[in-house]
Amino acid sequence: MSRRKLSRQQRWRVEKIQAERTERALKKDDRDSERLDAGEYGAEQPGRVAAHFGRSLEVESVEGDQIRLHRCHLRANLEGLVTGDQVVWRQANDGSGVVVARGERHSVLERPDAHGQLRPVAANIDQILIVVAVEPEPHPNLIDRYLVAAEHTGIPPVLVLNKSDLLPPEGGALRELLARYDGLGYPLVEASARGEHGLDALQARLAARTSVFVGQSGVGKSSLIDKLLPDETLRIGALSTDTRKGKHTTTTARLYPLPLETALDGTRRGDLIDSPGIREFGLWHLDERELAEGFIEFRPYLGHCRFRDCRHRQEPGCALLDAVERGDIHPQRFASFQRIRDDIAAS
Repeated sequence: MSRRKLSRQQRWRVEKIQAERTERALKKDDRDSERLDAGEYGAEQPGRVAAHFGRSLEVESVEGDQIRLHRCHLRANLEGLVTGDQVVWRQANDGSGVVVARGERHSVLERPDAHGQLRPVAANIDQILIVVAVEPEPHPNLIDRYLVAAEHTGIPPVLVLNKSDLLPPEGGALRELLARYDGLGYPLVEASARGEHGLDALQARLAARTSVFVGQSGVGKSSLIDKLLPDETLRIGALSTDTRKGKHTTTTARLYPLPLETALDGTRRGDLIDSPGIREFGLWHLDERELAEGFIEFRPYLGHCRFRDCRHRQEPGCALLDAVERGDIHPQRFASFQRIRDDIAAS
């Protein structure tokens, strides 16, 4: 996937629009300051960003055993808030509010945009649930891209096999593929949105954690969340009968609290973040060393090649090639590394 290049006129229009937005935000900020000084907002209170819509946010607050959403806007000096951020906000008399501060992040999920710039998608995530399904057929290279991205962020990944009821009894190639990842130490949870198979195991995995769902369009992320959150309504698309590829239906990252009553001890069970589905995870912001480190089984061999500038292609004494030859690294994983590396070089 190549980076998009803007013409001079396009760059001028983008800069003009950004300048106008900044001017409007500063005017809004001045009005907020006047209202804050006048005492029109209540006391500071903690909250969490449930969704982001440009200059406005949905902020979640916990009031007793109730979770409420408030439409808030943010101060001009608080750029870059994303779903999952812990914030400090103040409520107005009409129930709306203003976000005045952001808390520290313990993790952040970033994706490069079309211009190659890293853009935060969600924050304070405890695990990344990489959803695959029997249909559309998962491609190992796409799974590897998600795993590399997760390893780079430091957020633990978990593989979720959805539509497991469609898997033939013998398992076939898909079962063999998933067993390979299990052998690398990646947890695997099986589930089906069409029944209760595996849903208990998935709920146990989600307990007391903030989880983000990622995966190829059509794998059933929204369907799973619909099962986990029966009171929420998500737009669910069907697979194209011609291509068997999913129709993209989720348009913005959103935080969903799991129902309080589902927790055995009465405490909050966990949170889900559903993010827009993507078919290819861009990794062109990684250099070759960072990419190789994203393949966890490569790590013991990195830095042990005969030549310091080894590119892991056909060089003699390459520790990675020797590991592939011995069977310590699966050839398909090494081929996936090479393909991603070539894609990055061509981007």
